[in-house]
Amino acid sequence: MRLSELDYELPPKLIADAPIAPRDQARMMVLDRATGAIEHSRFYKLPRVLRAGDLLVMNNTRVIPARLTARKESGGEVELLMVRPAESPPGAWQAMVRRGPLREGACLTLKDGRVLRVAGHERNGRPLLIAADGSPLEQVIRECGTLALPHYIHRPVSADDSADYQTIYAEPEGAVAAPTAGLHFTEQLFQTLAEAGIHRTFLTLHIGPDTFAPVRTPEIEGHTMEAEWFTIPPAAIAEIELAQRVGGRVIAVGTSTTRALESWAITGDPQGYTGLFIVPGFRFKLIHGMITNFHMPRSTVLAMVMALAGRENLLAAYAAAVRHRYRFLSYGDAMLVI
Repeated sequence: MRLSELDYELPPKLIADAPIAPRDQARMMVLDRATGAIEHSRFYKLPRVLRAGDLLVMNNTRVIPARLTARKESGGEVELLMVRPAESPPGAWQAMVRRGPLREGACLTLKDGRVLRVAGHERNGRPLLIAADGSPLEQVIRECGTLALPHYIHRPVSADDSADYQTIYAEPEGAVAAPTAGLHFTEQLFQTLAEAGIHRTFLTLHIGPDTFAPVRTPEIEGHTMEAEWFTIPPAAIAEIELAQRVGGRVIAVGTSTTRALESWAITGDPQGYTGLFIVPGFRFKLIHGMITNFHMPRSTVLAMVMALAGRENLLAAYAAAVRHRYRFLSYGDAMLVI
């Protein structure tokens, strides 16, 4: 598939830089993947679209304040994006660097005076950082970092983002980016869903920076996805198997959840790293539908939704979303493909 086939016209004014309040008042486009039919709704009406016995599977990862600013020994400023813990050396984290590169052994001083040291590099050129005083980097990140909002949000991070850019069910820390399809849920909506006989369960996939990376190869199949760690706990597996037995549909909340579920369906392994890149032509083995947001042109997540909905259906739906002034991207409105 050519990269140009992932193109559409996105007016910049439609890119949301803050969420709707309350969250479940966001607009929701419902796309029938079989017919291409479109319905315009609101997210709080989700229980009216789903049916008793359906199962929502959600990614409960918690976003960490992954962006750190430090000074090199030369005095120059460097911006770090802490990606994930490294396998070695002990206590190290893999990072991405703006205004790099950094040599092994270099020391970086954070604003509070703490020092990080470059302990080596990954094969992809990313530095491995440790705290010079031996303190856990998780603690340093928590105390010194800021959220890494997507590059298309052109404003400083605010105090509100610390809550807005987390799902209400976020638990295990480790994501660089939020599973944004889940940002629309509220406790009231959870209650309404339960009363309608619609179940929910949780898995964890720690979303990395590749979620922001555009596809740059002329043909999208040439793009390589960065592996991300996931786990599907036994309780979630039991809920999925129960839904399958009673004829309920498995609805993935977000592209990260979809990636984890389909990886498990392919390999049979409910835990590990997945580099699965879902593109049109992919045969879905587990999910029946997906809740997602409206995505950037030429992105891996757009390719995934296109694989589920069909290219013509999805591009027609996106054209309708532009006409009807839907809010796009991470803080924007929702789409249900079913």
